[in-house]
Amino acid sequence: MPHVHHERETEGRQAPPSTLEWRSGRLLDAGFPRGLALRLARDTRYDLHALIELVERGCPPSLATRILAPIDDPPLPA
Repeated sequence: MPHVHHERETEGRQAPPSTLEWRSGRLLDAGFPRGLALRLARDTRYDLHALIELVERGCPPSLATRILAPIDDPPLPA
């Protein structure tokens, strides 16, 4: 069952600034909307390569995000 996510920090799970820029750039290049790409890039619990692979196979970015959401937290909003 999908969960409602309330925006919160993922303390200790955030990418450093240089990694954040690289991750968000890759997601943007793959077709993720800017806001979602930035949120996903910050949260290192998301497997960047798996997200991109799903989108390259035709999965909408918001659905790829839900599919790969960390088990311990609800998915990020699209």
